[in-house]
Amino acid sequence: MRETATLGEALSTARTAAGLTQEQLAKQAEVTQAALSRYENDQRQPDTETLERLAGALGVTGGLLERAALMRGGLALDAHARRRASAPVRAWKSAEARLNILRVQMHRLLAMIDLDIPNALSVLDPLDHAPDAAARLTRAQWGMAMGPVRGVTGWMESAGCVVLEWDFGTPRIDAVSQWVGEYPVVMVNSLLPTDRKRLTLAHELGHLVIHGDPVHMSSEVEQEAMDYAAEFLMPAHVIRPDLRNLSLGKLSDLKRYWMVSMAALVERAHRLGTITDAGRISLYKALSARGWRKREPLSEQLPIEQPSIPALVVQELYKLRYTAEEIADFGGFADAERAARVLPLRRGLRVIR
Repeated sequence: MRETATLGEALSTARTAAGLTQEQLAKQAEVTQAALSRYENDQRQPDTETLERLAGALGVTGGLLERAALMRGGLALDAHARRRASAPVRAWKSAEARLNILRVQMHRLLAMIDLDIPNALSVLDPLDHAPDAAARLTRAQWGMAMGPVRGVTGWMESAGCVVLEWDFGTPRIDAVSQWVGEYPVVMVNSLLPTDRKRLTLAHELGHLVIHGDPVHMSSEVEQEAMDYAAEFLMPAHVIRPDLRNLSLGKLSDLKRYWMVSMAALVERAHRLGTITDAGRISLYKALSARGWRKREPLSEQLPIEQPSIPALVVQELYKLRYTAEEIADFGGFADAERAARVLPLRRGLRVIR
């Protein structure tokens, strides 16, 4: 892995994150496409005025782009992901690039405060630890109770994971994650129902713990992350007795208790051998007959998963008498309005002067 990025890489990554083509960005920044291509390929450096126009069109500051060479770990890095095979390539690449930009922005802001991290996030070699064993070790290290996980986001944040919500513009991408530098960052689709969001967060946690650096996506790698998530949310030795003689009514009750989807419960039962192949198919047919394979009931009754680190960052910086505009600038956002897409700058928080 390269230790630093370049200005051209920063420009290209920020453009992809913004979902713009070279032609679109060139038009907005009032430069030629040929000149922009040279900038992105580090064949030419834009002057200060041009850089500011490019940055403004990309929703970041010129300073963030200009100091790209100081960014630890580079910028155009791969990410773990939970996405469907049918996810549009452009949307997926945009999400990955957005994660790279937000990772740098959050690291800049977190460097300004003292973040209390009571738990550690251990990276485990999958050759030495099976996914379910790794999940059990994580739970043990964090001192978690035996039953359902109350607040997946909170537990991840307690180990220094920065969870950010973002609208990917498609339901086919659930989350992307990356661990470069001090804090792992997980960007989760803000439109997910709570049950799917919890499984998605646990899935990304699995990638961070047992895969470390992003690896080539494959069905085997994804299944490892899912096995970790299943054991993390539904420990086998606790849930196994609940997964016998399943019916839709029982699945509804278990969903309320374990706070995961009925489909996840069916899959867990099948993987643990408490239902047969035929039983699995029968339950899925019953779910489909009621239209619950596409949208399950009860999801809105589950406790909301809400990240707290973004709000904590804002509150601590407000205490230091920084304004919303200054916080945005420190983070490399073009303005407070752009920063407010990630940080709760104006939601009930008072600027202390």
